Amino acid sequence: MVNVPIARFLAEVQAQPDYAGQIAHVRELPPQEATFGELDRPLPLALEQAVRQTGIERLYSHQAEAINASRRREHVMLATGTASGKTLCYNIPVFEALLTDPMSRALYLFPTKALAQDQLRALGQLSTGMPEPVRYGAYDGDTPVPTRSRLRRQAGVLLTNPDMLSMGILPNHASWTTFLRHLRFVVVDEAHTYRGIFGSHVALVLRRLRRLCRRYGAEPQFIFCSATIANPDEHAERLCGAPVTVVDRDGAPHGPRQFALWNPISPDDPAHSHRPNTDATMLLTALLREELPTIAFVRARRVAELILRYVREELRREPELAARISAYRAGYLPEQRREIERRLFSGELLAVVSTTALELGIDVGDIAAALLVGYPGTIASVWQQAGRAGRGRAPALSVLIAQDDPLDQYLMRHPEALFGRAPEHALTDPANPYLLRDHLLCAAYEWPLSNDDANLFGPALGPAVAALAREGELELREDRWVYPYDDYPAERVNLRSSEGPPIVLADETNALAPLEEIDAATAPLRVYPGAIYYHQGDAWRITRLDLQGGLALARPETDAPYYTQPQEIGELDIIRSQQMREMHTCTLYLGQVRVTNQVIGYERRHLYDSSVLGREPLDLPPTSFETQALWFDVPAEMQRVVTAESLDVPGGLHAVEHACIALLPLLAMCDRNDIGGLSTERHHDTGLAQVFIYDGHPGGVGLAEKGFALIEQLWEMAIRHVQECPCEAGCPSCIHSPKCGNGNEPLDKRAAIRLFELLLG
Repeated sequence: MVNVPIARFLAEVQAQPDYAGQIAHVRELPPQEATFGELDRPLPLALEQAVRQTGIERLYSHQAEAINASRRREHVMLATGTASGKTLCYNIPVFEALLTDPMSRALYLFPTKALAQDQLRALGQLSTGMPEPVRYGAYDGDTPVPTRSRLRRQAGVLLTNPDMLSMGILPNHASWTTFLRHLRFVVVDEAHTYRGIFGSHVALVLRRLRRLCRRYGAEPQFIFCSATIANPDEHAERLCGAPVTVVDRDGAPHGPRQFALWNPISPDDPAHSHRPNTDATMLLTALLREELPTIAFVRARRVAELILRYVREELRREPELAARISAYRAGYLPEQRREIERRLFSGELLAVVSTTALELGIDVGDIAAALLVGYPGTIASVWQQAGRAGRGRAPALSVLIAQDDPLDQYLMRHPEALFGRAPEHALTDPANPYLLRDHLLCAAYEWPLSNDDANLFGPALGPAVAALAREGELELREDRWVYPYDDYPAERVNLRSSEGPPIVLADETNALAPLEEIDAATAPLRVYPGAIYYHQGDAWRITRLDLQGGLALARPETDAPYYTQPQEIGELDIIRSQQMREMHTCTLYLGQVRVTNQVIGYERRHLYDSSVLGREPLDLPPTSFETQALWFDVPAEMQRVVTAESLDVPGGLHAVEHACIALLPLLAMCDRNDIGGLSTERHHDTGLAQVFIYDGHPGGVGLAEKGFALIEQLWEMAIRHVQECPCEAGCPSCIHSPKCGNGNEPLDKRAAIRLFELLLG
């Protein structure tokens, strides 16, 4: 029961004694009335009745448009808001095909097992109204072997994830002959999550799927469902390798929404700043006391557990209320997550503190408020998380709580960057040479490669196959390339990474029992010896890292009043320049580089105030990879101007690098951790002062390319943000970087502003 209307909640908060002006902006988002559409021809009577039994009387305009396009045998990309009824847009065409031809098959791909399990409910509701119940089921690593065999033979609709498709289904296609021969639809849900390295892997998996389907005489239709992104047509076409019809005019209704930007950080008076987690605890506790069902999204597992603990401490005198909040994150057992979802959907739980696991379309019932503890990395994710609150015409509240991070603080000062800007571009690169190599080996194992496969894999096929043949990985037999070994190449392909096999983190006190797997590329920064690492809310001390053996050892740490932060040094070599642009005062380049990093030590930092408690040296081997970068030179005249004003050129270059890296995610759909950088007063390849920004994954996925295209916009955003930050010498809100391997030294804020002014002419 809602005691306080949504519209009055923020006013109630502002009247509290501990409120200190944290609300930086409030945007009133008006309600939207439903817009309905009509199908080009009526549904079969049995299907129409089944749809009505689920409570649907009329189709929204985007639903009708998407179904009409599917009936025309077009590939469809549906990009509309959260809770807009996208599931019906693919279930109706699939069920209609099953009525017409019971041998038809449909493959539903979801990025997580949890989402696939959740969608079983929607299938069950529609299926029970059909004359003959549709055979369907989830096929993933948790599916028992007898059930897998039955689904392979009988399922009309198979729900799985890209990992299982790549590793379990495609390499064993001989056992899936009937399914692939009759595959009519491939549904790719939450398509906006398939970006960067993961998205590039998935694009290649879908090409492998299309290739085998053609082998068996099928040409399935693709239906993509996505949150709103800037390039839905380009993104879907890169994923499947074929033109698509975009449906992005949302006809679903929604109620009024208050969206508040909440800034705990006070650059004018740092001593009176609040901690984001503290303010999140205060707001969540207040929402609980008003019995407003709430989701609080956090960016780290440890934070989810901490906020849950803090809220329960606040409610220690109200045990019944304290029992109605839970955490939700990866690491919990599947049955635990299902139980939390059930309790939230039924109303037993009033609040949940979740990582991004609940950002996707799992149905959690009627939620009144969404707290976003820290900018989630993309504008698309902001609206996805905020959209979890408010169903139908019900009012809703969303609050974005800023961290002391340049990107968060930029949004606090520039609300138009959130409310007035289109969502980012989702970037993928199926031609990434590192990924293409792996998937060509998988494809050759599945069926010999030929020149005809260039229509799926593109012009990069020929050079990649030639290189693999020179290395002995492929063998030419007649006019086809075959995989000549007995092993199973798909087992070695991790879709969530561009590096090799993951590092296994194991408990050295319990017979090396595995705890989790860690991406090989980031392992030296996360599980170096001495690091404090959090797993399922518990602290572990890393005792050993064996990169070649793929193993990291840890032991429980019961008393660690600090966290650890790695220190690294980096080197960058230019391989080749591919594009060049003459700017007002400098030259801008885009090209291939080789990045070499080495973790040389770590800092122990206080758990609460982040003060440095000590530093420890490390001697880990360097790691290197090739990737794409943009770079620009800073001419000698520019440096003389900066020096003449008694400003520090190296500190200015370093601050320019940090500011550009911090704000590039607003232009490219990525996380700050996906980008790296380097600045130098004299680069060894050119002898010039230069700033580099590079893709943090081998081969690159288009992030530097996007920055190259929009460099002036990036510079303008960066100088505006640095100028507006009221700090005197630079701070975490403008030019400090939490991942700087040099400990944010040297940095010169005034020099950075002057350099930006000169760069912009």
